[in-house]
Amino acid sequence: MLPYASVLEVEVALGRNLTFAETLWFNYSAAKSDYFLYCHNILFLFLIFSLVPLPPVFLELKRLSFFDSYKIQPKVRLSLDEMFRCYKDIMRMFFLVVGPLQPVSYPSIKIIGIRTGLPLSSGWEILAQLLVYFLVEDYTNYWIHRFLHNGWGYEKIHCVHHEYATPIGFAAPYAHWAEILILGIPSFLGPAM
Repeated sequence: MLPYASVLEVEVALGRNLTFAETLWFNYSAAKSDYFLYCHNILFLFLIFSLVPLPPVFLELKRLSFFDSYKIQPKVRLSLDEMFRCYKDIMRMFFLVVGPLQPVSYPSIKIIGIRTGLPLSSGWEILAQLLVYFLVEDYTNYWIHRFLHNGWGYEKIHCVHHEYATPIGFAAPYAHWAEILILGIPSFLGPAM
């Protein structure tokens, strides 16, 4: 929760006018706790996992031959029932693993030093932080994923991710609960650095 009652109070405390982005952020977050601001990200994840794969799914269901030339496996098709089963399994993992992990991981976010207050970082600082974050996350995800393709990791954990051999958007996050937890580690490494 921001310690200011109005935009004017923030501007006096900072000694300058708020930027457009800072004003938007103040109006959105002023009366919300830091815990809420962190935990409500689960809603954004739910929307991304649910909505982003939909356009390719609709194209797949339409069976348009024009798009077959762009498919990795043009002759392989999943039925609506198979796609829906995949989505249901993802949502089950989402609510049983990712959902509970979100509020429980809040203390680590505080330890890392992620803040919700004003002033906001500059555009260049945000860009630099995102660059480091994506590089660290991509690098560590690669090596963890590669480890999971070896013997025990594949047999016990990663084979679940490969149950859907047909590449559809919903199958990307389809995985064993342990893999979801393991691959969550790189998400914290970038911000921690």
